Amino acid sequence: MDAQRAQGIAAPVPAGPAPTGPSAPVPSPVPGGPHIALRALAAAASGAAQLFALPPYDLWWLGPLSAALLAWALLGTRPRRAAWLGLLAGAALMVPLVRWQDVFGADVWLAIAALETAFFIPMGIAIALAMRLPGWPVWTAAVWVLQEAVRARFPWGGFAWGKLAFAQPDTPFSGYAAWGSSALVTFMVALTGGLLLWAVLRIARAPRAALLPAGAAAAGVAAVLGAGIAVPSIGAPTVDHTATVALVQGNVPGIGQMSILGERMQVLENHVDGVHELADQVRAGEIEQPDLVVLPENASDIDAYADPQAAAMIDDAARDIGAPLLFGITRYSDDGSEREIRSVVWDPEDGPGDHYTKRQLIPFGEYIPYRDLLTPYIERLGQIPSDGVPGTEPGALELGGTTVAAAICFDIAFDPPIRESVAEGGQIIVVPTNNANYNFTGQTDQQLAITQLRAVEHGRPAVVAATSGVSAVVAADGSVQYRSPEAEPAVHAAELPAMTGLTPATRLGA
Repeated sequence: MDAQRAQGIAAPVPAGPAPTGPSAPVPSPVPGGPHIALRALAAAASGAAQLFALPPYDLWWLGPLSAALLAWALLGTRPRRAAWLGLLAGAALMVPLVRWQDVFGADVWLAIAALETAFFIPMGIAIALAMRLPGWPVWTAAVWVLQEAVRARFPWGGFAWGKLAFAQPDTPFSGYAAWGSSALVTFMVALTGGLLLWAVLRIARAPRAALLPAGAAAAGVAAVLGAGIAVPSIGAPTVDHTATVALVQGNVPGIGQMSILGERMQVLENHVDGVHELADQVRAGEIEQPDLVVLPENASDIDAYADPQAAAMIDDAARDIGAPLLFGITRYSDDGSEREIRSVVWDPEDGPGDHYTKRQLIPFGEYIPYRDLLTPYIERLGQIPSDGVPGTEPGALELGGTTVAAAICFDIAFDPPIRESVAEGGQIIVVPTNNANYNFTGQTDQQLAITQLRAVEHGRPAVVAATSGVSAVVAADGSVQYRSPEAEPAVHAAELPAMTGLTPATRLGA
């Protein structure tokens, strides 16, 4: 009976009392139920499918399959078994997904992977229980959304990496971002997987009687995909004006090696040289005069507010290009114990002006939680001598007649920073970032996919400027119009529509 209920169909009334409650077993429609080894294999395959749906593999259609495989592995299980099956699925995803964190040490990588995997334990239990309800594909999809929402907030502000939604940057599912942010995209991906599994279970139970239900499930999946393509055009933002936006990728001396003052100066020189190169191309008639130029996070890790030489170099570059720069500068406190990671509007005439301060800082990377308690025991924490201080204001900045919506690096993975910047008037999304530690690891591709989804979510084109790649220009439909090489200098200019009007996702949030 419980298996029939899990399939959303009526069950005959039993002659005697039947086990009820959360701990009552829910048998699978497969005679005898799948062997535990098959369940474990399906759970691991679910995590692997979600991994390969994400960049750099980009097999987006594996996203719904991931949700279906995990649901099948959990169907009919008690909470204890569901817990470790969820753990297995989470580990199969997270351990390889955040492999790029091993630049800080294998222990850091595995600790982060273990922490993120832990969220799949309650999710596995919740999915197993939700599958006892009528209409379970809806409830299991809601569980996916809940898991991602909690993981993106706790602990220390959360870590939003690896969402089902982030595998759908330019696919039939991405349009849902314009109506419900990444939460709605995840919900529709998981719902599609649930509908597919529901149809398979019906066919397995009664092949002859399953034609109509299977057809209904197929129609539901087609409707989900078709609506995802159509919804962004409903009430979409409109073009206010066009702006020529340039980006500079200056490159760094070595991957992630930016701790020595000489290397910091070299990074600054690389980026001002990139601005001068743009100016040379304008004078040669190779590109149009840009209205604004976007440079990466940490384009100057030297505090240009306090260092006259650094300020003079940026001044000279801004005057040469004749356009305001959005320049990534680290601003230190007087005693050097704290710093702000800023994107500063640097005007050719007036110098530094308005700025945006990064809001989503990386614990143990940009600041040390419980510093006084932990540093005596973990020597490596001493390599981060100052703590980043998060910003609190949206990044709506005016440059050259266009208001940009700024989000620095990992800001883009979280819903509020970019949404609030667009709501405050941002017309083009800009994402200054420093991924020098992570070249050729897939991390930069994963972050670009998130930016693509944000472009659809808010109906704005986006410009990514990275120190060493990947820099990119993304259209409002999520498609990539330009992509730089990694670990090489690059400059690029594009004429982009500056948009007005807000999508439902921008107005309402996730």
